[in-house]
Amino acid sequence: MDFLTGDSNKHSWQPVMTSDTTTPSYWLNWRVLLCAIWLLTSMVLASVLIWKYEGSGDSENDRRQTRRRKPGSLYEDEAWRPCLKDLHPAWLLAYRVTAFIVLLALLIANVIVDGGGIFYYYTQWTFTLVTIYFGLGSFLSTYGCYRCDNKDGGDKIDHSGLDMEQGTNVAPTHGENTNAINMAKRSDVQEENHVHRPAGLLVYVFQIIFQMSAGAVMLTDCVFWLIIVPFLTMKDYSLNFLLIGMHSVNVILLLGDTALNCLRFPLFRFGYFVLWTGIYVIFQWLVHACISIWWPYPFLDLSSSYAPVWYLSVALMHIPCYGIFALMMRMKHFLMLRWFPQSYQCIM
Repeated sequence: MDFLTGDSNKHSWQPVMTSDTTTPSYWLNWRVLLCAIWLLTSMVLASVLIWKYEGSGDSENDRRQTRRRKPGSLYEDEAWRPCLKDLHPAWLLAYRVTAFIVLLALLIANVIVDGGGIFYYYTQWTFTLVTIYFGLGSFLSTYGCYRCDNKDGGDKIDHSGLDMEQGTNVAPTHGENTNAINMAKRSDVQEENHVHRPAGLLVYVFQIIFQMSAGAVMLTDCVFWLIIVPFLTMKDYSLNFLLIGMHSVNVILLLGDTALNCLRFPLFRFGYFVLWTGIYVIFQWLVHACISIWWPYPFLDLSSSYAPVWYLSVALMHIPCYGIFALMMRMKHFLMLRWFPQSYQCIM
């Protein structure tokens, strides 16, 4: 158990109470007002961003006609299809099942060692979200493997027919170049419309969880390693196996899945990430308004005169954290197209 909890001879960090959080004077002051403005403004802007791209459309026909042009549109197979044509979906399934087992085992071990109070922390909220992502991803990948192994004859005949049609147009005569190009373009559109099905609600939920997790793990690990760890090091506090694992394994496994999957990363879903953090902060405020209890993170304490600065700083950190992951996605597309130009099949 010492392997999980660390050296018992060293200190382990315990938050301390700074003031009674249930008194009116704690909440009725300029610091809380400014922090509330930062929080509510961020959540309102995030909601408007989501509504603009996710909630627009007057009818089902309008949505169907503009689906390919909408930045947030998805196909069903993007949830379980690997980014390379040569990889069978079973490889992505195996990775997701393994990741789910590892994350679930770490989460259970953390609950056994530290109790259910761990879910008081944003880290465990995020870790649980990533675990749910891999659990849902395992389910969708299982469905994808079933689809691949049980395609109906119509799909196979149509797909092979399109390949044969494209093959017969490889070497057209000089006078048929224009017609051949147009036929190839039309066949590509026909193949895409026939094979790819529009995504259902579950796939959209999966995509949203992926993008929320992407920003949340970057924020969690950056705050931990850049802010909290230096503070703990100065105070000679120990870092145990579980603490390190909770702030490293999640992002490593998520990056591995990102390298393999075919999911897109539309930037407007940054709003879901902001709402995720905002809901956590509101949860903490409601708990502290009812119960006088320590804050899980010192920078959330509203009694400090620097609280507005801390809240604004952490809010602004969401932008580079999400941006870093978005740049990783861009780098993935660039490298995969360069290394596997014939096999890479992700859509930007």
